[in-house]
Amino acid sequence: MSFLLRYSGIDLVIQLCIRLLIVFTILPIHEYAHGYAARKLGDNTALISGRLTLNPLAHVHPVGALMLILFGFGWAKPVPVNPRNFEHYKRDMAITAFAGPLSNLICAFAAIFVDRILYNLALSMESLGLVYAYLAVQYFATINLSLAVFNLLPIYPLDGGNILAYFLPAKANAFIYKYSNYIQIALIALIYLGILSGPLSWFIEKIYNLFNLLFFWVDFIF
Repeated sequence: MSFLLRYSGIDLVIQLCIRLLIVFTILPIHEYAHGYAARKLGDNTALISGRLTLNPLAHVHPVGALMLILFGFGWAKPVPVNPRNFEHYKRDMAITAFAGPLSNLICAFAAIFVDRILYNLALSMESLGLVYAYLAVQYFATINLSLAVFNLLPIYPLDGGNILAYFLPAKANAFIYKYSNYIQIALIALIYLGILSGPLSWFIEKIYNLFNLLFFWVDFIF
């Protein structure tokens, strides 16, 4: 453990590389998941518009990508969905919305598994390269969890807002839609003021610890 702690700082270059990897892999996977779910539920809008692909150029939003690279938080171009093609409007829209964050959770789960292996290898071999690989994968997993948790906030137009709409009556959804612009401004203000940072960090840490705990058995292999 002492060997790892001597290199606990994540190098700026590694952060930049991971953020670029997120821009060109994780965000496209997130958006592809939306389009894939929508198609399975009867809506081919993403396919017709050329968005049912893992090609990052189809999904990258210039401003969102720049924000993620500079500040670690960004977004991609939303995949177009036409709910009128769904058999069950509210249910299928909620499933489509959940598909994006779910893809982030799956990526984080896989990354934490790899990270647990790298952690043990770094301890046993005392390799600086493995330490940096461990820290890079850890950061990769954390970003995925951050995207998942943030997008699951029950606030429109986030994915969580569309999921919440499934459980709300029509009048409540109409009210939220009517004032959606004000809700978006309030959300931006909360992010800018850092009010959401504490609660979101708490949830991210809890999910990370849970996923990590599920791989306790990896330690017995080394």
